[in-house]
Amino acid sequence: MNIAVAQSGGPTCAINASLVGVFSQALKTPEIDAVFGSINGIEGIIKDNLINLKTMIRTNEDIELLKQTPSTVLGSCRYKLPDPDEAGEVYEKIMSCLDKHDIKAFFYIGGNDSMDTVDKLSKYAEKNGYDIKIIGIPKTIDNDLCCTDHTPGFGSAAKYTATTVQEIIRDSLVYSIESVTIVEIMGRNAGWLTASTCVLRANGEAAPHLIYLPEAKFNAEKFLADVRREQAKHKAVIIAVSEGMELGDDEFRSGATDNFGHKYLSGVGKRLENLVRDKIGCKVRSIELNVMQRCSSHLGSKTDIDESVSIGAAGVRAALKGESGKMMAFRRISDVPYVVDIVSVPAGDVANKEKMFPAEWINADGTDVNENAYKYFLPLIQGEMNIEKRNGLPAHFKIREEILRG
Repeated sequence: MNIAVAQSGGPTCAINASLVGVFSQALKTPEIDAVFGSINGIEGIIKDNLINLKTMIRTNEDIELLKQTPSTVLGSCRYKLPDPDEAGEVYEKIMSCLDKHDIKAFFYIGGNDSMDTVDKLSKYAEKNGYDIKIIGIPKTIDNDLCCTDHTPGFGSAAKYTATTVQEIIRDSLVYSIESVTIVEIMGRNAGWLTASTCVLRANGEAAPHLIYLPEAKFNAEKFLADVRREQAKHKAVIIAVSEGMELGDDEFRSGATDNFGHKYLSGVGKRLENLVRDKIGCKVRSIELNVMQRCSSHLGSKTDIDESVSIGAAGVRAALKGESGKMMAFRRISDVPYVVDIVSVPAGDVANKEKMFPAEWINADGTDVNENAYKYFLPLIQGEMNIEKRNGLPAHFKIREEILRG
């Protein structure tokens, strides 16, 4: 039998590590012959644009390099599969490609939208008598997938974000004048990544002094009062805000959406910067961390990368046991010592759903998170990657651009 793997949605530091998990487990499995990579997610299956990964990943050195390479080495997509009753020809193209290459298991590495593809495709295959196992491997820096304790990619993003905020703290204390720095952090509807900046308290930092999440209602007048209160205690006030916060107006939103109906977000930090400047008048700047949060593998969490490899490998084992229509998930057993195991859950329970940051972990004032959040986050950022470097820079595994273009 042959297998295929694809990557979908936004990139992370760990999505290639999950690809390594699938590939390495396949190499250990006598029943598996070819391992195909689909270029640009499910679109590569629809267009029959596959590559044999054994011709690309040839050595242990390649595998180790791929583990430390951020983003999606196979390319990605945001393609929403239509309803099979309305566009069955798309599904037949997929099944025709899989049958042509004798692919009996397909692994889709992605987020909640990708699990929609896993769910639809597995149901179509079962209903129409196709012998193909479809397994989802989770990933997202947003940490908003249901049915799993956390997601591959999140720990590394949290580590980068907290490290960057700590460096911003050092910078903000250089001058004697009062200042406010607003750090805008990714998170559409769920504030997990913004909340994770609380881990800085492990290093004795008081900042970020204010943390605002989409899960807590925002009020501009209260925000200004919060800032003034912190200014009475701190010369340099550091504020962490989620990009998806609702400020009560939409004039800074573009209005554009992706194929799954998600709004493109940016501008919350700048909006709050202008508010502080107009109403308080102190030195103020906003910093949007942007895509660096999801692709800064030089600050990757070893825990995150190791778990990402493990969950990819577990997906292969699940398919060989006959499972389909499932997403692999982490189940936390304890915080100290930190222990998790890997289970499978129905992809339909994850598809198109979001796991919000727990309301009980947000303080009553809506400006901070409590000790439960700190205990949850801290194990996920542990450990350092031994990054191979060339000419002083991190080395990356690459597939030639002409192959990616088909």
